[in-house]
Amino acid sequence: MSHPDQSYDVVVIGSGPGGEGAAMKCAKGGKSVCIVERQPSVGGACTHTATIPSKTLRQVIQRIVERRRPPAVFGAHDPVPSFPDLTRAAASVIERQVELRQGFYDRNRVRVLHGTASFSSPTTVRVEHSDGSSVLLHAGVVVIATGSRPYHSPDVPFDHPRIFDAESILRLPETPSSVTVYGAGVIGCEYASICRGLGVKVNLINMRDKLLSFLDDEIIDALSYHLSDQGVVIRHNEQIERVEARERDVVVHLQSGKRVKSDVLLWANGRTGNTDALGLEQIGLQPDQRGNIPVNEAYQTALPTIYAVGDVIGAPCLASAAYDQGRFAGTHIVEGRLSHKLVRNMPTGIYTTPEVSSVGRTERELTASRVPFEVGRAHFRHLARAQITGQTVGMLKLLFHPETLELLGIHAFGDQASEIIHIGQAIMTQEGAANTLNYFVDTTFNYPTMAEAYRVAALNGLNRLS
Repeated sequence: MSHPDQSYDVVVIGSGPGGEGAAMKCAKGGKSVCIVERQPSVGGACTHTATIPSKTLRQVIQRIVERRRPPAVFGAHDPVPSFPDLTRAAASVIERQVELRQGFYDRNRVRVLHGTASFSSPTTVRVEHSDGSSVLLHAGVVVIATGSRPYHSPDVPFDHPRIFDAESILRLPETPSSVTVYGAGVIGCEYASICRGLGVKVNLINMRDKLLSFLDDEIIDALSYHLSDQGVVIRHNEQIERVEARERDVVVHLQSGKRVKSDVLLWANGRTGNTDALGLEQIGLQPDQRGNIPVNEAYQTALPTIYAVGDVIGAPCLASAAYDQGRFAGTHIVEGRLSHKLVRNMPTGIYTTPEVSSVGRTERELTASRVPFEVGRAHFRHLARAQITGQTVGMLKLLFHPETLELLGIHAFGDQASEIIHIGQAIMTQEGAANTLNYFVDTTFNYPTMAEAYRVAALNGLNRLS
């Protein structure tokens, strides 16, 4: 059964951060907008299977870890919840997020259709509903924001009950005694930290010689040390040879000859763009081998009336970046201009325990570019606020030009790192003399706060120049 054809100025496929950003910008710009979401609720993988649930799990575990820390000010320790308990806690957050986002669409008169979208032509999208009915949407412009899913190696039996990816792990029926995480990227490190917080024995298999090589080397070393100190066994420079899935456990055979046995395997090795069901071959668009769609600086594909944003175009694969990309694409659709103001100095947040965040360039990048720099550090153990909360692990690191004092990079490791980073980000976006170390020296910070780390680090850096 087919419904009558419908026409819109803009059709957005996918309601994650990228789709939401594009839909909201276009709707507020006076365009008629329809958003197509294949799941029963809006929000995309960010809300349902990735960012929101994993960060909720991490927050609950963080509270448990804090209450374990002596002295036991709060009395008896809380019992450690099971993994299903944690996912139920996440479900309530997901429900509130869905309600909030659906409200955005309702208030801005954005039509939401639930079903699977595919192209019939560059300006026509067919939506297949779960009841077998369909509708054709005619669009002036289409925005592809279908996101990504965990990459599945064809040699790994993902249908086995002891093998999970970063989405199916949320359906883990019970807390295992041990887990092997294959892939030490952001997702792998975050889940290794979550599982260790639950008291699970963790093997973290890294294919490279360092964790998260895009970070500053000093921060990488600190993260590696603290994960190891918490009990995570990290194995660098390893490649998988085969997976042996058994009734009671999983054995990962590595090319080095090692055999790593655990209750479950969490495969966290890359992601794939959700493009296989879009019918791109019908319109002459060709994604790469990981399902990502090439775009230009305006987020247009090879067909100018079709845009793509978010994880489906590849790196950086951040929810924050996807939302901005959606807004930038929407600006180009509505106003015909590029709007890249926020692309420079985009922060990275990694929700391990302790968490990591950075913005700007690393020491390695500055050295390779032959840019002179000096370093200012503030160790959290010296801050009154950190001593009060007991969260004394970590540091704030400022990289700056020794002559102009221009901020070149900011790197934080420890409690509230992903919040603290935005103070430095705001200063780095300023032009000329406003973007210097002097701001932190001359500004009065509330005391005691974690933000005071900026003043401490700035003074530490200036002292190195004298």
